[in-house]
Amino acid sequence: MTTKEILPFEATHPGTLILDEIKASNIKQKDLAIEIGVLPTFLNEIIKGKRAITADFAILLEKALEIPADFWMRFQSQYEIDKARLKKKNIRKIELIETWNIIKEYVPVKCFRKHGYIGESLENDISVINDIYQVNSIDGLINTVAEHQALAYYRKSDKLQIDNNNMLAWSKLAEFEAAKVELRKFAPKKIEQLKKELQIIFFENKDVIEKTQSKLKEYGIKLVYIPRFEKAPVDGFSFWSKSNPVIALTLRHKRIDNFAFNIFHELGHIELHLQKEKKRKFLDIFGAKQNNIYEQQANKYAQKSSITENQWTDLVNSDIPLTDDRIKEFAFKYRINPAIVLGRVCHDMNYYAVKSSIDKTLN
Repeated sequence: MTTKEILPFEATHPGTLILDEIKASNIKQKDLAIEIGVLPTFLNEIIKGKRAITADFAILLEKALEIPADFWMRFQSQYEIDKARLKKKNIRKIELIETWNIIKEYVPVKCFRKHGYIGESLENDISVINDIYQVNSIDGLINTVAEHQALAYYRKSDKLQIDNNNMLAWSKLAEFEAAKVELRKFAPKKIEQLKKELQIIFFENKDVIEKTQSKLKEYGIKLVYIPRFEKAPVDGFSFWSKSNPVIALTLRHKRIDNFAFNIFHELGHIELHLQKEKKRKFLDIFGAKQNNIYEQQANKYAQKSSITENQWTDLVNSDIPLTDDRIKEFAFKYRINPAIVLGRVCHDMNYYAVKSSIDKTLN
């Protein structure tokens, strides 16, 4: 069994005890120096910690102060050990500070601290950052950031404020959280059934966040909710983690139509793309231009999963302009949440009035 090393705040030189003893005994330094046969300056330097106690001097103290010589030698030895350990500790502190200063250049530490991932101690914070970024050195972190800058696997919008380091940090955190989730094997042949069950959850709109996560879990899909990072306008992120596909969301908008679309969009990436290319990652940016063929395919997949082509034709063939009552009638006929129908109408039929009594709130 090992005992935890106890390190004092500072190393105590045995000269401190000599001073305490002569004060307690009301002896003057000069008189003690004469008694043991040394120069007063020599004794003063030992008391001030400028000289070490030798074996010869320890024997003299034993005679004069009646404190065993081996006690003085142990005291001196412990002082040297403590001093060496404190020096090592200070060197380690400097190394940690230097490492942290470099990390702050590449990592949005304020975001991680805000959401409780770091803040315990500098050494622990560095370890957490290494775990999140899946590296074991500062060089590994720098290389990871550099590779991300070169890949730029997401599309930007000129109107968006995007920080590349924040985007990378968010995606790494999603991968980190997903890796901690253990699920049954993914069931790709049951996705159609999964989508039907999700539609029921969206239609009922009650405890949607928890029920969706639980439902995806039943089919071997990890769903993780990652907090928002500044200048990282992510809507969704899909990728492969171990033996399971993952959907990561920020819940930027607490709207049922937005939530449902993002879930189906990422499911589209899983079914259409990730099953064939497990090393791919799809990071979907809010407001980004959808020029990428993969994103266009996922968008179409999401639309059809929410409202089938036959259902949409039924609605479009209705009397125009549409009203909230007609949308609600259609929604309840096919058991689709009215807000999801409204969202599609607003997107595809831009002449429809934006103001509506239909509640879009995600419950």
